[in-house]
Amino acid sequence: MDADAETILGWARMGVLILCMGWAAWFDHKERRVSNEHWMVWTKPIVFIWSLDLLIQGPHWSVWLTASALLAYASGSVIGRPTMKDARQGNRMDQIVLLWYLLSVIGLVAGALRFMEVSPLDVLIGEATMEATLWWSYIGALFTLFVIDLAWRFRFIHGGADAKALMWVTLLFPSWAEVPVYSDTAMEEVVLHLPPSLSLLIWGGFLFVLIPIILLLRNLATGSVRSVSDIFMAWMSLSVPLATVRDRHVWILSDTMDMPSGETVLVHKKRAPRRTPTDEEMNEHIQRLEEIGAERIWVSLKLPLLLFLFPAILPLWLIGDPMASILPLMLP
Repeated sequence: MDADAETILGWARMGVLILCMGWAAWFDHKERRVSNEHWMVWTKPIVFIWSLDLLIQGPHWSVWLTASALLAYASGSVIGRPTMKDARQGNRMDQIVLLWYLLSVIGLVAGALRFMEVSPLDVLIGEATMEATLWWSYIGALFTLFVIDLAWRFRFIHGGADAKALMWVTLLFPSWAEVPVYSDTAMEEVVLHLPPSLSLLIWGGFLFVLIPIILLLRNLATGSVRSVSDIFMAWMSLSVPLATVRDRHVWILSDTMDMPSGETVLVHKKRAPRRTPTDEEMNEHIQRLEEIGAERIWVSLKLPLLLFLFPAILPLWLIGDPMASILPLMLP
């Protein structure tokens, strides 16, 4: 592919990434949900960019259908999986999607037969053809989609929006060849890299380290740290006015306790509840706190992963794969 075309498409992908993830992070922050329509709308630019990319490179038809297999697999997280029963009963959507699956499988098999003599190692060391490299990058992305989907099913990734976001990023950047990394020095020193979507997840995880520092500074700024016990709460929770709790996405850590003397005192838990309380339970909890005159309480913030994936785009662009920078430091 021409270098100018590759650069333009790379920056087009990066622009789509920033817009889509920024919008999704805002929805997740305000409403704690991101609709399936959001991912469906922002998949259209991916299909358009993919089409331009493949038209420029002109690969074998099996590569096109392998790319289609990625979209087909990821679509299950948004529109669900079709069933043969519904298809036999005349469900047009299930019939179309099953046909889409069939064509994608044909492309996977045809690609496997065409590129079976090329190993992934040949791709890593740069000895494979353009077509083979492209096909294997799509196979790697398909495996990444499977890992993300599996992690979601087993609740390693709790939020559906988080899993869909990582799948969407995998479609946008099937391999590092599509990411316009600012400084790829570290990337060139390590042959094997994590997929871009999983690298974004790790960069987002690194940002979690900043949460205790930010919470402590905010609590100090509001004058909420007045005792040793407050210090233990200040780095893991936030002190807020009780009157504002209903408008926040939080778990309440403060509660009341009846002492043997008959006195009711205010106590603070260090862990959020395992189960999110219902609105009725939340109202009862707040009422108990109001009855003893509590004005400020400790809460644990419900922080969606998307809030960390969005700023993680910056280190992804600047450095690339975090493991490419960390592994050389660990090895002699």
